[in-house]
Amino acid sequence: MSHDVYESPLAGRYASPYMLHLFSPDMRFQTWRRLWTALARAQHDLGLPVTEEQVRQLEQHITDIDYDTARQREKEVRHDVMAHVYTYGKAAPLAAGIIHLGATSCYVTDNADLILYRDGLVYLRGQLLAVMKNLSAFAEKYAATPTLGYTHYQPAQPVTVGKRAALWLQDLLSDLEELDFVLGSLRFLGCRGTTGTEASFMDLFDGDEAKIDEMNRRIAAEFGFDACFTVCGQTYPRKVDARILNCLSSIAQSVYRMANDIRLLQHDRQLEEPFEEHQIGSSAMAYKRNPMRCERICSLSRYLMADAMNAPMTASVQWMERTLDDSANRRLSMPEGFLCADAILRLAQNVTDGLRVNEKVVDKTIREYMPFLATENLMMEAVKRGGDRQQLHERVRVHSMAATARMKDGEPCDLLDRLAGDPAFGMTRPELDRLMDPARYIGRCPQQVRALLDRIAPLLKDARSADGGVSL
Repeated sequence: MSHDVYESPLAGRYASPYMLHLFSPDMRFQTWRRLWTALARAQHDLGLPVTEEQVRQLEQHITDIDYDTARQREKEVRHDVMAHVYTYGKAAPLAAGIIHLGATSCYVTDNADLILYRDGLVYLRGQLLAVMKNLSAFAEKYAATPTLGYTHYQPAQPVTVGKRAALWLQDLLSDLEELDFVLGSLRFLGCRGTTGTEASFMDLFDGDEAKIDEMNRRIAAEFGFDACFTVCGQTYPRKVDARILNCLSSIAQSVYRMANDIRLLQHDRQLEEPFEEHQIGSSAMAYKRNPMRCERICSLSRYLMADAMNAPMTASVQWMERTLDDSANRRLSMPEGFLCADAILRLAQNVTDGLRVNEKVVDKTIREYMPFLATENLMMEAVKRGGDRQQLHERVRVHSMAATARMKDGEPCDLLDRLAGDPAFGMTRPELDRLMDPARYIGRCPQQVRALLDRIAPLLKDARSADGGVSL
């Protein structure tokens, strides 16, 4: 690593070895060569003047890229694809004259991008499932553990720790469904010529359209695609990029929501993200245990959600059959979108794998508010004993305001004593205490968690743990 040249933090700190390799120059330019080889092989098999020996020589020189030659040639011709055609021809001189036959630059640039994006999405799918697997285990373990619910970030009716995790999990399931849709709808560009008309191949194949279709089918199949776009210009539709980055943004939104909830709950130590033995929380405040991993998830997620705006803006300004103002933007926005999604999911795996529930704190927090949370149920019980619901509601309101005012002065909550002393309720303090068990008020939380886990369980076999260590 050079220390006097800028390096993207996504590469230096956050992304996995797999994703860094996927978008490396070696992977990109070797894929170009594989595409040129596949084109030559298909042309040979379909009767064009491309020899088996030429194809074989191309196959032998896919990985030995002379970057110095390519770099120098690009300086001369100002064209990256033609620089690599030249360099490949130097390595495979017998085939130099047939490399890129009938093709335009987008044959290698766009098809290679589609291959890399497809492989990146498949990898991220495994990472997403790994987060879901961790959350599934967490939700199952705490499915019936009562905790204080919040609406407007104010105390509300009880839920369970597992049910809250199930909310996060359901968002991720939605992301998985979207990702699978994007993967299932990907198409190959194929070799379509300068404006997508395939006119060059009509000349090469003497108007034999069946051979043109077969050539594209063979090339697509070699790279794992079962179909090409029906029509296109010089490039594949840039709406594909918008769909991909929107999918990655959706994952960021979901994980952001989870991480933000954990940050809020770590405030009073109900939940805590992992914290290593020698980890330092603050350079000055040595006692600090900050939710820095969740904060990093939120930070990277904001970047990814903003990055996703590049693709729709680019897709909307593609002039006619081709314009080049997409190129520089896509070189940045697409790989960095993948690297960022990778980083987010790796961090999310780490957090969900070691997420700690401080059950005594959780119980103490909910019990502090139970007298208020149980008032609706107390009213129902009092009505069963002959009380007037509207009158009881007013008495609860008056007593609750008085008890709250007392708590604001630092005194303990005396709501139950007030209700026990109110003849409208006709209930003793021991009777009221028996109604304070938080488990009475969680409704169907355990059953809801189980229903979601049953739905997700068959999917988790494809979960894939993070590749390499996670910089935290």
